[in-house]
Amino acid sequence: MRFGVNTLLWTAAFDESHFPLLPKIAAAGFDGVEVTRFTFDGFPAAPVRRALADHGLACTMCTALTGTQSLITDDAALRGSTIDFLRRAIDCAAALGAEVLAGPFCAPVGFLPGRRREAGEWSRAVDGLQQLGPALDAAGVDLAVEPLNRFETFFLNTCADSAALCGEVGHPRVGVLFDTFHANIEEKSPPEALASLDGAVKHFHASENDRGTPGTGHVPWREVAAALRGTGYDRWVVIESFGSGIPEIAAAASIWRDLAATPSDIAWDGVKFLRRLFA
Repeated sequence: MRFGVNTLLWTAAFDESHFPLLPKIAAAGFDGVEVTRFTFDGFPAAPVRRALADHGLACTMCTALTGTQSLITDDAALRGSTIDFLRRAIDCAAALGAEVLAGPFCAPVGFLPGRRREAGEWSRAVDGLQQLGPALDAAGVDLAVEPLNRFETFFLNTCADSAALCGEVGHPRVGVLFDTFHANIEEKSPPEALASLDGAVKHFHASENDRGTPGTGHVPWREVAAALRGTGYDRWVVIESFGSGIPEIAAAASIWRDLAATPSDIAWDGVKFLRRLFA
């Protein structure tokens, strides 16, 4: 396994101003950084890639649909612009040297229409993800589709539904992102749900049940680690949490209190736990 940390602990718009974090991340024992961006205008991909390499760090990338972006809407123009956004994200991931682009890619985070998803929405999500196949192949990037808990999306909540969706997409570069925080809410047994994904797992987010430091809550980490190994997965284990001082992220993820003494403590203490867990 390789261990990474998502930049949302510190910022919603990682750029050159955050380069002083990189030697600290490397010194803490991480193998890489998961760069999260929600816009790409002016993003310094080449300098970021060089800075990561200077500190011996590899990269994964994360984004999400926000606002009116959607693959499931019946507005064809809006679906088209969302596909264009995701193609740009794929290109950006390739420019960073990232092997995977992860996140919720079907409906905008926080969109809760007060009903179950509809068959037409499912079909449009499948079609939209299928349209990304050529871009993924050209970039050499995998797409990890993330199910979120019911309080953040109505569309995709469970591993079973995520595997079914990716199976219908039918592209070898499209698979599932397993996140321990969301699974802790939505799955009867997170380890069993993870085991059921088998080879469909493309990415893994390590997050405690309260979004705090991995290993300090009630996520069944030993069982989850065993299930992850059982799928044959040997890629990235990325700590994902959110800094309470980032207004847009705190609002989106409902972070209303400090989850640790400092956001950095979640990373520095979390990677020690994860390395012991997977040793």
